[in-house]
Amino acid sequence: MVVLAPDKSLASVFRQLSGGAFPPMVESFERGKTIFFPGDPAERVYFLQKGAVKLSRVYEAGEEITVALLRENSVFGVLSLLTGNKSDRFYHAVAFTPVELLSIPIEHMEKALKENPDLSMLLLRGLSSRILQTEMMIETLAHRDMGSRLVSFLLILCRDFGVPTPTNDGVTIDLKLSHQAIAEAIGSTRVTVTRLLGDLRQDKMISIHKKKITVHNPVTLSQQFT
Repeated sequence: MVVLAPDKSLASVFRQLSGGAFPPMVESFERGKTIFFPGDPAERVYFLQKGAVKLSRVYEAGEEITVALLRENSVFGVLSLLTGNKSDRFYHAVAFTPVELLSIPIEHMEKALKENPDLSMLLLRGLSSRILQTEMMIETLAHRDMGSRLVSFLLILCRDFGVPTPTNDGVTIDLKLSHQAIAEAIGSTRVTVTRLLGDLRQDKMISIHKKKITVHNPVTLSQQFT
């Protein structure tokens, strides 16, 4: 039986689950590499140890829509646990940055959930946060003009990946973001994203250093573009 660690963090629990006779599988993926495709068998649960993972839905017309960006200490690949059936992957999971993952067989997670209701609550909290982010991403993609779409996306990143600057003059998104990666996330082109980011820099709304974007005043930015 799994006994939750005193801090009851999902990270510590996942490491407990992956210990013992069945050590975790450790995998690394470069940016842009697929972790799993829609339709792949759901055989393992993943814990994001380092980096960020993009989850998207692929539609028949070939359009791919980003539904969530997962940060470190997130667990994903668990939808089949909720349905109670062995199912195939629903999302396309891609390394948004270079990532490092731990994974365990889904049966291990299923067994642990049955043995410890507290673990179910921890997992539910994580999924609730992801649902909220998915709703925000849908709102972002609902914007017709790319300027508003980009700003909405930057504000989501500030919320989920932002850290205060040492001088308290803004929020730095703690991800190294290429213009191409941003374009793929919001359904735009690299050229358009480069131009729009340039406009925001010229207006002193943002600054960029070593591919990390700092939003100087998220509230002001939000008010100007809503």
